[in-house]
Amino acid sequence: MEYRNTITLKDGRSCVLRNATEYDGKAVLDNFILTHEQTDNLLSYPDESDMTVEQESEFLKSKTGNDREIEILAEIEGSVVGLAGIDSMGEKYKVCHRADFGISIDKAYWGLGIGRALLEACVQCARKAGYEQLELNVVAENSRAIAMYKAAGFMEFGRNPRGFKSRLSGYQELVYMRLELL
Repeated sequence: MEYRNTITLKDGRSCVLRNATEYDGKAVLDNFILTHEQTDNLLSYPDESDMTVEQESEFLKSKTGNDREIEILAEIEGSVVGLAGIDSMGEKYKVCHRADFGISIDKAYWGLGIGRALLEACVQCARKAGYEQLELNVVAENSRAIAMYKAAGFMEFGRNPRGFKSRLSGYQELVYMRLELL
């Protein structure tokens, strides 16, 4: 699946949203590590990443040409500032209608509209791929993200009070959200 769009950010700069390719491996891995250092709201810590640049490049290559999954990067003046993607919940009939969504943005670029644009891009790609439901989980304290997801039509369908175990704050409650794409 291919995606490309240029948006104007709230500060007037242009931001390109496009497929991350195998040639973006280092920049994507660097952004992943940076964003996972900046917030405690993401799934893992930077030291838990065991991907090499070569492995990241291969992972991105596997997404290129995949008609059911995608990795989209946000790029400003040649620098990767955000990532988002959709992944299939599986190929079995009972779950093949569902996809998982994830997003991360460099904190220096929060509040400019990149998150909303990446979210909209992933929703569009999920529909194009034929998914009927897009799902995510978000730390309950991340009120800005929850507000963005709700504004996009996501509905809460459950919570896990011990969903994450943070090194910094102990247990974090996860909110499970879904968007019906039909």
